[in-house]
Formats: sequence, structure tokens, C-alpha cells
Amino acid sequence: MVKIEHGRLQEHPIVDFKRGKEVTIYFNGQPIKAYEGETVAAALYAAGVRVFSRSFRWHRPRGFFCAIGKCSACMMEVDGIPNVRTCKVYVRDGMQVRTQSGLPDAEKDVFSIFDDVIDRVFPHGSHYSKFTTSKKARDFMVKRMRKFTGFGNPPRAVFQGKAEVEEIETDVLVVGGGPGGMSAAINAGKYGAKVLLVDENPFLGGQLIKQTHRFFGSAKERAGTRGIRIAGILEEELNNIENIEVRKETRVFGIYNGEAGAYQRLNDDEGKLLRIRAKKIVVATGAYERTLIFENNDLPGVYGAGGVQTLMNVYGIKPGNTGLIVGSGNVGLILTYQLMQAGVNVAAIVEAMPRIGGYFVHAAKVRRLGVPIYVRHTILKAIGRKSVEGAVIAKLDDRWQPIPGTEKEIKCDFICVAVGLSPTHELLYQAGCEMKFVPELGGIVPLRSKFNETSVKGLYVAGDVAGIEEATAAIMEGRIVGIHAAVTLGYGGEEAKKELEEAVREIEEFRSGPFGERIVNGLKKCTLESEVVS
Repeated sequence: MVKIEHGRLQEHPIVDFKRGKEVTIYFNGQPIKAYEGETVAAALYAAGVRVFSRSFRWHRPRGFFCAIGKCSACMMEVDGIPNVRTCKVYVRDGMQVRTQSGLPDAEKDVFSIFDDVIDRVFPHGSHYSKFTTSKKARDFMVKRMRKFTGFGNPPRAVFQGKAEVEEIETDVLVVGGGPGGMSAAINAGKYGAKVLLVDENPFLGGQLIKQTHRFFGSAKERAGTRGIRIAGILEEELNNIENIEVRKETRVFGIYNGEAGAYQRLNDDEGKLLRIRAKKIVVATGAYERTLIFENNDLPGVYGAGGVQTLMNVYGIKPGNTGLIVGSGNVGLILTYQLMQAGVNVAAIVEAMPRIGGYFVHAAKVRRLGVPIYVRHTILKAIGRKSVEGAVIAKLDDRWQPIPGTEKEIKCDFICVAVGLSPTHELLYQAGCEMKFVPELGGIVPLRSKFNETSVKGLYVAGDVAGIEEATAAIMEGRIVGIHAAVTLGYGGEEAKKELEEAVREIEEFRSGPFGERIVNGLKKCTLESEVVS
């Protein structure tokens, strides 16, 4: 039995949670116990808060979902600043946090009972046509409607902090400190290139920091090592190369003809605007989770699988008592036994395909733990009013339609959606890369050479932003782009060229098995025309 106190795991068979100093934050005026190093969203979740916001139109409750700042469900007002994604802001003693939607707050929103009335008076799209003839009426209604939307109000105080501008010149800029980004920085830096690695988080590792399982593959690719340990190994390698500079809590917001604009947070009151001139840029921004369409899929308690891993494996917070996993790929299977390691029951795994999607070794482990896996099934709806209290699943026919009479109710208090990832491609679009939708790679990806250089000369991609694969593939791609960037800048000589050829050969061998066939087919669809041999 795992010991739980104040919603937090006090012990874990693998992870040693090192919490910071206890602090008090105030949520809608009420004191909440938290620990330094926790995000606001994590601390609120540990305290039992499930409703973080309300939808504009229907005033439906919304809660925690992704934990990586890619959705808007957790946006609140923090210390007078509106629209703050609370999953990306860390607690501070005395911090004032308020929900932005609902009256008197998101939890007790009285307007939720007027949904049908509001819909009759203001049908969908009516805000574009009503109150447009009189400026006074329009201004009055805009102010009123903003209070309903949950978009927040302008800050009540003028910003008093300090802001600086710094100009930086470097050989290689790496955007993203996950496995692909760290590998790219290491492999460019070890041959002498000056490297700047930036990441929006206060830590490096990306998805690795929440992976407690041992990786597969060859010993060279760290098989048998847990993901959380691999993150530490890569960071140690980074720190041992003098010509690599790392800046955490630094977010790149644009790439402009070989220059990048970024904002670096220094502390609560200070920040710095960065103008970075780089000869080569590597984008390794990872991916974000997809969701699934079903009734009540926006109910608090419906989470992305990675969000649950963050809560549990990073912050040591118990996500619930009993979960339902939707999706039997490697993520869904691994998450299942990670939950059970933390003392959380898993009612079942639901998979729409006629077979399990992940590796046999993961599936066998889940089976041994007694978790049923329902293939050819889907989730029809989540049950609950303010949060998940159960789910209904059903069997699918050959047309992927639910078969009437096969419905089955599952008792659970949270649902993990593990149906895949989509590349975080926005920065590449902004930079002018040629993009293409490739289903085999998870979505919209850039066209690229065999060295992962995009259509924008000197701009590379590595990791999930290039196509959804495993962390091992991200590390291998990072090695390729890092060495190629260094070689084309004149570093490394014949030794680097030889290693580059070896790195390309090894990733081709890695993808040559049955699990790599889909990736290989996808890569054929996004190869630059200059690379295609007629």
C-alpha cells in the first residue's frame, strides 16, 4: 500500500520525490498548501480542486488536461495577471490565484443552470451580429460578455519588474531540451561548435523526466536504462562540454531569417528579451497530445496520458483512485503499470483496433497485473456532473461503429486518453518551412533531407517535431543533425564525417524492423525533392 498525504505520494518504488519548502498559496481567497517546485495546477490538484475554468458558451466545467501548457483548460488569474496557464507557473508563498470564469467562481458557477436560456437568446454566432449598430451598446455588451467568457481582465497594476535586451551570437541554436535537443547540442558541441540550448522549462529532459520504465534496444542506445536516468545522463554530458551554454525557462517565439527571438525568465520580477543570431538552428520542440471525441470528453477527470504522468511521476501527486485507459499503444500500456506502481487501480484498457498496439512485453506485463484489455472497443461517454464518475464503453463492428447492446459501464474517477501525439509544428510554419500532413508521422511535419535539414537552409528538426517516434529515435536524430550542423560549419573534419555516415546507417537499421515500417513509409512522403533520386 502506497502512503498518501494531502494528495501526494510519500513513497514510490522508483522515484524519490524531493519536495521544496512548504508554502501557502491562495485560491479564490482560500489557503492551499503547496511545495516549492510544484506548479500551481499541480498544487491545486493535490488539494482536491478539479474545476479550473468554465466554457464560454455552455459554462461547462473544465479541468486539468495536458500539464505542458498546450491547452487553455487551466488558465487563471495569477497575482492580478490574467490568462496564465497554471500548469507552467510555479508556486510562491502568498501567491494569489483566482478562476476567471463563473459566478462567484468556476466551481460554483450559477450561470451553468441557464445554459438553455442563454442559447435561445444568444444562438451560436450571434455575437457577430448583435449590438453592432450602436457604438455605446456594443462597448457596453463587450464589457459584459468578456466577464462571461473567462478570458480575464487587463492587469490591475502596471508592470514594475525589470526587463533587459541581450544580443547573442552562436554557431548552433537548439530549441528544446528534450532527448532530441540535448543529443543535437552534445553532438554539435563535442566537435567544437559553439552551441546555445534553450528550453521553456526550469529543467531539461522533456518527456524523459516522466518515464520510469526501462528502455529497449541496443546497449549503445541505453537499453535497460530508465527514461528518468537517461535525462540525467544527457544533461551531465551537456555540462561537460564547455562550449555549450544552456538557458532554461527560455521560450523562443519566432525565427526570422537565421535569427530567433526569445524571452528568458530570470525570476518573478525580471526577464530578458533575447535576439539570437545563429548560423544553424535545430528545432526540437516535441509534440502535444491528441484528444478523442466522445460525450463529456471535456469533463474534469478526462486527461491526456502525459498529463497524468506529469502529475504522478514528476510531482508525486495521485491522479485518482481508479483510472480507465483509452488506447493500448506503448504509452497506454506503460502508463497502466506506472499507475499501479503508484497505488492507483486501473479498471481497464480500451482499444479500438482489433489488436493491442504496443509492444508485447508491455502488454504481457499489464496482463499479469490483471488489467483487462478490451480490443475492438471504444469509449462512448464519460459519466459525471462536475468530474468523472464513470464511463461507458462499447464494442465496435467492422465499420468502426458501436454495436447496440454491447454497452458496458466502467467505474472510474478519471480517464486517460492515450491515442497518440501531434508534432508541435507551429514554429516551423512561422519560420517558412515547407510542411506536409503525413499520417504515418503523426500529423503536420516539415519536408527534410536525410540529415533532417528542412527546406529553410540551416534549419533542422529532431525528435517528435519531425515525426512521432520513440525517445531512442529522437536521440539518434539529434546525433545526426548535431554532427551535420557542425560539419557544414567546418568543424570535426574527417572524423565527424565518418561518424555522420555511421549515425545515418544506424538509424536506418533501427527503423528496418516491423515497428519501423510505418515511419519509413512516412519519411518517403516528406523527403525534399532535391533528395529524391529519379
